[in-house]
Amino acid sequence: MWELIQANKRDSVLLMVLMALVLLTLGVVIGLAVVGPQGGLIGVGIAVAVWLLLTLISFSSGDQILLAASGARPVTHEVHPQLFNVVEEMKIAAGLPAMPKIYIINDPAPNAFATGRSPKSASIAVTAGLLGRLNRDELQGVVAHEMSHILHRDILYVTLAGVMLGGVVLISQIFFRGMFRGSLGFNRRYSSDSRGGGQAQLVIAVVAVLAAILAPLMARLLYFALSRRREYLADAGAARLTRYPEGLASALEKIATDPAPQLAAANDATAPLYIVNPFKKRGKMDLSAWTSTHPPIAERIHILRSMSQGASYKDYAQAFAAVSRSRNPVPLAAITKEQVAIRQAQAEPTRQEKTQKQARQIGDIMRKVNGFRFLTCACGLKIKVPPDFKAPAVECPRCRRTLPLATAASGPA
Repeated sequence: MWELIQANKRDSVLLMVLMALVLLTLGVVIGLAVVGPQGGLIGVGIAVAVWLLLTLISFSSGDQILLAASGARPVTHEVHPQLFNVVEEMKIAAGLPAMPKIYIINDPAPNAFATGRSPKSASIAVTAGLLGRLNRDELQGVVAHEMSHILHRDILYVTLAGVMLGGVVLISQIFFRGMFRGSLGFNRRYSSDSRGGGQAQLVIAVVAVLAAILAPLMARLLYFALSRRREYLADAGAARLTRYPEGLASALEKIATDPAPQLAAANDATAPLYIVNPFKKRGKMDLSAWTSTHPPIAERIHILRSMSQGASYKDYAQAFAAVSRSRNPVPLAAITKEQVAIRQAQAEPTRQEKTQKQARQIGDIMRKVNGFRFLTCACGLKIKVPPDFKAPAVECPRCRRTLPLATAASGPA
C-alpha cells in the first residue's frame, strides 16, 4: 500500500507541475500581449497570485465549499444506521486514522463522492437515491471506492488540480472579456504604431488569443487524465477492501442505468469527484469519450467482473490487462504476492420486497434530511410530519388517536 501511495503522489505531482506550466505560460503570453515586452513578468505574477489565492481558499475551506455546492447535509447515525456501519467497517479495513464525516445529498439520482484535505479530515457524501437503490454489498462497494480515494490521497490532489484548472479558465475569460470590450488597449496600441513594433505586438496578440483558447483545453485534458486513472485505482482498492468485486460492479451498473433525472447539484467543478459522471447522456451507460472525467462504466464493470481468481491489486491488474488497451493504472511496485480471496455475497430479500422497501426508504431518507419527524400510531399507521407543522400533537387519520409530537422518532420510520 505504501508503494501505491508513493507512486500515486509522484504521478500527481508530475501532472500538477504540467498544469502549473500551462498556467504560467498563459500568464506570460497574455502579459506580453497586453503590456508589451515588459509584461511577461507581470503576467506571471498575476497568474501566480490567482493560483495562490484559489489554493489558499481550497486548503482552508475547499471541502466545505464542495459539500455546500453539492447540497450535502451532515447526518447522524439515526438517519441511516446501515450507512454508518458500512463506513465504519471500511474505515477499519482501510486503516484510516479517523472516521470520515458522513453527508447525504437530498437527490433521487444515485451517486457519491469523497472530499477533504487528508485522511484525518475526510468526508463522504452519498445521495438519498443511492441509499435507496443499493443493497448492503453494493453500498459497501461504493463506500470502499470512496474510502480508497481517501486512502490513496486523491482527495487533496484532485482539489488542487481543480484549482489549477479554475485559475487557467479564469485568466482566459478575463483576457477575452477585456479584449472584446476594448479595455485592454489593443486598438489604441496597434493604431498608434503601424510599423514593425506594432506588427510584432499584433503577432503576440494572436498568439495570446490562441494560448487563451488552448490553455484551458490542455489543462482540462491533464485534469481528466488525473481523474480517469484514479477511478481505476479506486475500483481496485474497493475490490481489495470488500473482497467482493461484484458488489461495486453491480452498484456501478445500477447507477449507470438508473432512470432518475440528472443529479441537480452537479457542476463542472464537482463532476470529477463523483464515483460516476453525474452528467447523463440518454441511451448510453456513460460518457465514454476521451473528454470525460470518468472511464467508461461498461469497461469498469467488465474489469471488476473479470476478477475471478482474487481481489488483490495483482488480480485487478491482470483483469485490466485482459479487458482494456489503456496503460495499467496499478503501479508495478503495488503488485505483490498478497492473496485476497473473494468472499460470498450476503443474503438479500426477494426482488419485489426489495423494490418496495427501496421506494419507501428513498422517500423517508429525503424527508428526514429535510427535517421531517416520524410517528408510528398504535394502529400501525406511520405518520410523517413536515418540519413546518407547529401544533404540539397530530391526529391519526385512521383511528383518530391524538399523538404528541414529543414522541416523534429521530430516525425514519
